[in-house]
Amino acid sequence: MIEAHDLSRRYGDFTAVDGVSFAAADHEILGMLGPNGAGKTTTIRMITGFLPPTAGRVTIAGRDLFESPTEVRRHLGYLPENVALYPEMRVEEYLLYRARLEGLTGGEVRTAVGEAVERCMLEEVRHQIIGTISKGFRQRVGLATAILHRPGVLVLDEPTVGLDPKQIISIRELIRELGRERTLLLSTHILPEVELLCDRVIIIDRGRIAAEGTPESLRRSWVGNPSLRVTLKEAPAAAPELLEGLAGVLAVRSGAGGPGSFVLECDRAADPREEVFRAAVERGWVLLELALEAPTLEEVFVRLTTHEQALEGGGASDAPPPPPPQAAGSGSFEVPS
Repeated sequence: MIEAHDLSRRYGDFTAVDGVSFAAADHEILGMLGPNGAGKTTTIRMITGFLPPTAGRVTIAGRDLFESPTEVRRHLGYLPENVALYPEMRVEEYLLYRARLEGLTGGEVRTAVGEAVERCMLEEVRHQIIGTISKGFRQRVGLATAILHRPGVLVLDEPTVGLDPKQIISIRELIRELGRERTLLLSTHILPEVELLCDRVIIIDRGRIAAEGTPESLRRSWVGNPSLRVTLKEAPAAAPELLEGLAGVLAVRSGAGGPGSFVLECDRAADPREEVFRAAVERGWVLLELALEAPTLEEVFVRLTTHEQALEGGGASDAPPPPPPQAAGSGSFEVPS
């Protein structure tokens, strides 16, 4: 449903995005990760039509975004990180207004608003003035706006920012549900959130895609050899040498648990836990811990994106901000000329 073809965006001599290409299939949740200044926000702005690319193109549901903006708009919902709302309007009033902007008419307007209020847990504030509700509720109003017209594609930029833990759990459940119904592009800095929600992940760094794949395939490919944590009670001095001699063990180093704690670097094709257990039994060692250390997506992210960044201006944003859209918070947008 979403395809980016060699997207590039330049600001004078500075290239914010350089030849980015990827695709998200129907009913897939695709995660987008990147450090500040990597080009992630610029990529999202191009995908949602708020910013024209210097080169490349975007297709949504088979339609070119900039050749057929009106048709594409019907298929696209967008929740920006900083939701632009009318603070003087009441929640329901604002959603009714936005539903009409999305082209809904007659009875379908109130039906769509009622569904969005229920799904985004806004019932208790639906009659309140937007300027008086919390940031978390404002974020949910933005999400409700993005799904009003039942788009086939959703682009969510930091959807759980500003929410309390209970609200985060609820929004994550909603994102899972939405991902079963449509294509979803999720940008977030919360790495566990990516592992919990996303079918595939792309990592953008310095304006290019540094890695792409499922969370599991990225962990296998980039983290290196697996590790095994071993803790022995009153370990003898010869324990490290004996452990290093076991089949499948490449190296042994001291662990963080103090005396008797070791980390064994293991061959990828081996699982030496049984060998360690047998060695402990044969030598009368008291084995307190024996566990494989599972690699995390955070390790992959840090490994791929840790370097000195020398962006002009030293700011966190990856591009000069474009003029604000007329209707931020959903799929409505003005295509720049």
